[in-house]
Amino acid sequence: MTSSIVAFIFARGGSKGLPGKNLRPLAGKPLIVRAIETGLALTRVSRVVVSTDDAEIAAVAQRAGADVPFLRPAELATDAAPEWLAWQHAIREVRGRGEAVDVFVSLPPTSPLRIPADIDCAIDLKLNSDADIVITVREAERNPYFNMVRAGAGGAMALAVEASFHRRQDAPPIYDVTTVAYVAQADFILSAMRIFDGKVRAVEVPRERAIDIDTEYDMRIAEATVSGPLGGPARVVD
Repeated sequence: MTSSIVAFIFARGGSKGLPGKNLRPLAGKPLIVRAIETGLALTRVSRVVVSTDDAEIAAVAQRAGADVPFLRPAELATDAAPEWLAWQHAIREVRGRGEAVDVFVSLPPTSPLRIPADIDCAIDLKLNSDADIVITVREAERNPYFNMVRAGAGGAMALAVEASFHRRQDAPPIYDVTTVAYVAQADFILSAMRIFDGKVRAVEVPRERAIDIDTEYDMRIAEATVSGPLGGPARVVD
């Protein structure tokens, strides 16, 4: 049976780190529009739905081709509100309008350098495994098993993780979670309260495409990177 795959983009109006972040242009195109265009390029996605509390974001999203069938309640659009609750709300809203949502795909606007193939890789892993949710990751710059330290009593420094690795290559690989995409069974999201309540698998995305914009500095990095080479293919983490 074919699953109904729906892409969701969560873009609230408020942002303290980078005001107006979701509407900020990157190479002349707002971040929210970049996310929508990526979602629309996914051939297995039936629709792209934007969840926002902001009328301007909603208008821009609709002009870019996304559906905005509801506005997010104010209590789910604060700095303190867990986005997981917004995910649950969006699934219930779409299903409540008679539309099927089997597989949920979240495409945060803050990851504008991803490509459709990155999300397709995550969708493939979700559909062909027993994972409840697939996250995207990138190789971490630092590894607590090798080159990270912590402050102890009196400021004395110690290894963050006591281990006997003398070369970085011998230490277990460590990954940073990215905002490139999240792909999950919709029913899992409704029944759980966080990502790691279920079985989690991951797709590794090249660092060049995995930037997460949260500050002005992040935006400058994206602007310097957007026109350059953006790494090789995404891969499943085994």
